[in-house]
Amino acid sequence: MATVLQANPREDLRGSATRKIRKKGYVPAVIYGSKTESKPVAVEGVDLLKTIRDVGKNGLFSLDIEGKSKHQVMVHDIQVDPLKNEYLHIDFFEVDMQSEIVAEVAVQLDGDAPGEKEGGVVSHLLYDLSVKCLPADIPEEIVVDVSNLAIGDSIQVADIRSSVKVDVVNEDEETIVTVQAPAAEVEPEGTEAEEPEVINEKPDNEE
Repeated sequence: MATVLQANPREDLRGSATRKIRKKGYVPAVIYGSKTESKPVAVEGVDLLKTIRDVGKNGLFSLDIEGKSKHQVMVHDIQVDPLKNEYLHIDFFEVDMQSEIVAEVAVQLDGDAPGEKEGGVVSHLLYDLSVKCLPADIPEEIVVDVSNLAIGDSIQVADIRSSVKVDVVNEDEETIVTVQAPAAEVEPEGTEAEEPEVINEKPDNEE
């Protein structure tokens, strides 16, 4: 059964009205698409959180506006209050299921790199990849295996392109992850203790 999120239209777009919506536990939002005019709506905050958890970051679900119209959408943008960690505003993008779109997909590293056990540092450089595909084919994440990486090795987009079922938009030479050599330890110069130099020491024959 497809996930459905209920929404109500927003007529009053003044800041005071928006604050009242948030106080009631709703999140201001807007829905738009290539064939859909922008329409302000509001969704219940708890239901929104459950929906995102159920379908994932790039998941598709149905947005039911007051029981009068349903739209197949995905979350395009989320504004979050950094202090309260609450949703401030959501952009819903209505997709055409027959047309390819570009979406950002998270990169997940898997495995233990031998180079890390040798003292190297695994450096994750590319956290998201851009993919182009039909909306229903957008993966939740792209897993990159690092279990064969020694110190100095890296994985670039070209190395994983054939293993991803959708078209990756990024350039081949972009580095996803690398294992860097450990920082060289600086050895102290000299191992023997040196006698301190005495300033203005008088010669033995001077009285």
